[in-house]
Amino acid sequence: MAQINPSILSADFARLADEARAVEGADWLHVDVMDNHFVPNLTLGVPVVQSLRKATDTPLDCHLMIEDPDRWAPSFVEAGAGSVTFHAEAAAAPVRLAREIRALGARASMALKPATPIEPFEDLLPELDMILVMTVEPGFGGQAFLDIMLPKIRRTRALIERHGLPLWLQVDGGVSADTIERCAEAGADVFVAGSAVYGADDPAAAVRGLRASAERAAAAASGRGGSGGSGR
Repeated sequence: MAQINPSILSADFARLADEARAVEGADWLHVDVMDNHFVPNLTLGVPVVQSLRKATDTPLDCHLMIEDPDRWAPSFVEAGAGSVTFHAEAAAAPVRLAREIRALGARASMALKPATPIEPFEDLLPELDMILVMTVEPGFGGQAFLDIMLPKIRRTRALIERHGLPLWLQVDGGVSADTIERCAEAGADVFVAGSAVYGADDPAAAVRGLRASAERAAAAASGRGGSGGSGR
């Protein structure tokens, strides 16, 4: 089944508890952590994650767009994150970090910026629970989807299937009703959506609509012998 992770980067920060509850039918709540160093934006940190954990039963998916995730990622697990994503471009010891995140009880994920290829990280995939292919340059919400990332999503799905891994494939950036089907057809099965959810009159209905669109596209791709999402 396709998973929809609304991004609170597009929510009203003055009403985060209410905004979290508005999407309680979502699979995860995506929390973008930015440090104004790795990316040119500053968002939120551990205290907000701790507060969100108390405000919602939806599990938290923390995407760390920060320098030195090796040092800081464990703090987000301890704050209540159920999944922590670090960037391949920022981690000094990605295998050690992934194992530490898992040992603390969370899912370990690694993100790749648009210009970073997946192939050099093939041997690391068994250490992960999810791989995130960025479909915009990280740092700001509301950017236009980069269609040139679709072949990379397909190559990533092919590597996952080649090794028979129970690995989720997430996409983040410009995911909307207009783009989610292309992502699902290419093999993604976890979708981060910001303005497509929080910009809607009914965020919960937007989540359901996006999930249905992704599942239809994945089923169609599977029927054609394509690399539709795994549904895990």
